[in-house]
Formats: sequence, C-alpha cells, structure tokens
Amino acid sequence: MPAAPDRQPGAAAAPGRLGIDIGGTKVALRAEIGDGRIEESSFTWGPHQDADRDLADLAAHLKEFPGAADVRAVGVAVPATVGPDERITAWPSRPAWSGLALGPALRALFPGAAVAWADDGDLGALAEADAADCPHLLYVGVGTGVGGGLVLNGSLCPGPDRGSFEIGHLVIDQDGPECVCGRRGCLQATASGPATLAHAAALRGAPVTFDELRAGLRDRLPWAVAALDRTARALATAITGVGELVHPERAVLGGGFTAGIPDLLPRVTTHLTTHHRPGHPTPPLSPARLSGLSSLRGALLLARRL
Repeated sequence: MPAAPDRQPGAAAAPGRLGIDIGGTKVALRAEIGDGRIEESSFTWGPHQDADRDLADLAAHLKEFPGAADVRAVGVAVPATVGPDERITAWPSRPAWSGLALGPALRALFPGAAVAWADDGDLGALAEADAADCPHLLYVGVGTGVGGGLVLNGSLCPGPDRGSFEIGHLVIDQDGPECVCGRRGCLQATASGPATLAHAAALRGAPVTFDELRAGLRDRLPWAVAALDRTARALATAITGVGELVHPERAVLGGGFTAGIPDLLPRVTTHLTTHHRPGHPTPPLSPARLSGLSSLRGALLLARRL
C-alpha cells in the first residue's frame, strides 16, 4: 500500500473506504482509513430472523467501529439474490430479508457516501484476481453452497448491473439431484459440502458428518472416495464448460469445504486433465489465496472503484 501523505498535526483524516461482507451468520468489515490505516471488525447476527432487527444490529456495530466514522465509498458483498429494483428476491440463510429494499437500506446507513453491492462470489473472484495479478480468472468456492465469480479484463462478468455469475446454478446433469432453486442437476446440488455428505451417506448406508468424511478419505474407504470423486467430477465439468466459453487464464478453488478437504483440489485437477482437447487445454487450477477473506477483500476493492 502506498505511504500515507503527510498531514498537519491535528488535521482530520481524509474520508476512507469501507468493505462489508454480509453473511448468513456473520458480518465482517474492513476499512481503509484516509491516513493509510486498516481497521477490521466482525460480529455475529442474533438468533432472530427479522431484517429490521438485523439492520439495527449492523447500524449499532457501525457506530462503534472506528473505520465507519467517515467514509466516502462503501462496497458490500451479499449472498442474497437482488433484483433490478434493488429488492432481495431470495436469501435462504435469512429468509426474512426477502422483499427488503437493499439499496435504500444500505444508503440510509451511509448518508453522503457512494454505496455499491455485488454477489459475494463475484467479489471473491475480484479479490482473488487482484491477489494473483491475473486479469482473466475464474473463482469457484465450495462450502454450504457453490458460488464463484468470473473476472475478464480486470472487471466482473457479467457485472453487478447485469446480475451475478451463478456457477452454482449451472446445470451439469439434467437427471441430477434436485437443487434448492427448484431445478434438477445444478452444480450446487451435486458438489456443495452438504451434497457431498448426502451422497457419502447414501453410499455408506448411514449418516456422514464432515469429520467422518475426512476420516474416511484418510483411510481410503470406498464410500468416502467415491463421494468426493463425484463432487470433483462435477466441479471439473463446470470449470471446463466455462473455459470453453470465455477462456480464463486460470481457475482457483476456494471455500470452507475445499479448505477442509485437501484431497478435493488435486482430484478436480485430475478430472480436468481428462477434458483436454487438442489445442484447447482446460484452465490451470490452483488454491484460492485469500481463503475465507476473499469476499471481504473484494468488497473493499469495489469501494475503491466508486
């Protein structure tokens, strides 16, 4: 980061920038203060599911957070689906937010500041592309769902004004499992963490926890190996399809499930090699550099562009 400009003693700091990552259970904040300092904070939502109370909690936290004292630009990462009228149309983790006018709610929290928001997967891609110094990058995050984003020529594709890059709802198998969106065969329905555990349980004939899957993979138990292999094949299929259409320079794999299952990335890489065709190799795959911080860092990058 460049050195902060000299200021006279007692002079007020220039307005800064703020990134906010709004999750289903946790909210993280990262502020870039005008004098070059970075401030970070986080809090956990209460057990209630009322949007007004959630927003009141956020407002209360902002009052106590030094980084929010004087900002001129705010970028927000949200996992919810937001329509062109700025209203949330779906957020399974906090369904009470459905119908909320997100734009007015956020602008009310930061009067006088420029405010923008984007899908958390999209902003994760923006941050990973910045960290890798790669202008054409595909990011896939595997956790309780499957999200991700695409950066082309240094910009998000398709762009916040045209919607998010919903790789988790790319249909990879018309006869696949039913997805929470109502379709069948979405990548998320096959390759998310819960989907992998459900398939492992079906093969084992008994419920499987995350730790049991890890132990089963360590011991090379057939049900664990087969379940992870199906997930890896599905991810490789989706990455290959995106690669054929837009030719990213590289792909990165992140998310909490990926971080906890070290076998996943090399298995996806193995399946990717089987999809090569003459003159059209699949994009090289590497681990995400920022892990769980990618969406928050991306939110701050979004604020920098305002």
